Amino acid sequence: MEYRRLGNTGLKVSEISLGSWLTYGGYVEEQKATASIDKAYELGINFFDTANVYMRGEAEKVVGKALSQYERSSYVLATKVFGKMGDGPNDAGLSRKHIIEQCHASLKRLGTDYIDIYYCHRYHIETPLEETLRALDDLVRQGKVLYVGVSEWTAEQMTEAVHLADKKLLDHIVVNQPNYSMLHRNIEKEIIPVSEKHGIGQVVFSPLAQGVLTGKYKKGEAAPAGSRASQENYSNLFGVLNDQNLDKVENLKIVAEKESLTLSQLAIAWILRQANVASALVGASRPEQLEENVKASGVKLSKDTLLQIEEILSV
Repeated sequence: MEYRRLGNTGLKVSEISLGSWLTYGGYVEEQKATASIDKAYELGINFFDTANVYMRGEAEKVVGKALSQYERSSYVLATKVFGKMGDGPNDAGLSRKHIIEQCHASLKRLGTDYIDIYYCHRYHIETPLEETLRALDDLVRQGKVLYVGVSEWTAEQMTEAVHLADKKLLDHIVVNQPNYSMLHRNIEKEIIPVSEKHGIGQVVFSPLAQGVLTGKYKKGEAAPAGSRASQENYSNLFGVLNDQNLDKVENLKIVAEKESLTLSQLAIAWILRQANVASALVGASRPEQLEENVKASGVKLSKDTLLQIEEILSV
């Protein structure tokens, strides 16, 4: 496993990190989730990601319990705040009240004294940005949060946050968590340039495009039993599962074979070609999935291979 600096900080995270969205605390039973976390740690993954809203706190409990056996300083733990955690009018968003209350609740569920990275899960138009940044700055000063990040904010919103933090002498955003894969490249035009300018690193989610870039879905065939696309609520995998993308997958398989890589490894290595990407978040319901994915760490794709991939993706 290789490690990269997170943005313009001194923190180093594994190029492959383990997430818990749509998996731990519900979709995957706790025993399998714990086995996957143990395998990740064994393979050199030091970066684990969750969120308060995942299964309404259950994912945090599973992740925290599984990691409790390891020295706290040996891993980086991230969670998030924004999503709806109750039925009250203040049980969501980025108000000072919600941020402070949910940080304390997350610490309790995770069974730890501090959170390494605390993300604003989305942007909240109903809360003044200064209120949000001051609440986060207070948590950093108290030692309950070490680094602050955002997820799925626009380039304009991130820039505004950086400038406001500069003006008010508040803690800076150092990490962004966007959706990024061969089949979803929205961040390349504005997010990455803005992030590079302001020392913000990317920790990308869904690098395998909800599993489409594993090659398990076939054109004209039903989704495999037990796969995410076989579930009623995820049949098109948030719009990424379609015939056009499946055609691209077939051509990408040929490239992967030439490189002696699996399709998943090729997809992750392609993401890590970006210097601004610190880590690619993968999900795992079985330990063996991680054994395959971590082999993408350190893989350098040649210019010719990258050009070939670009030709396939641009169709």
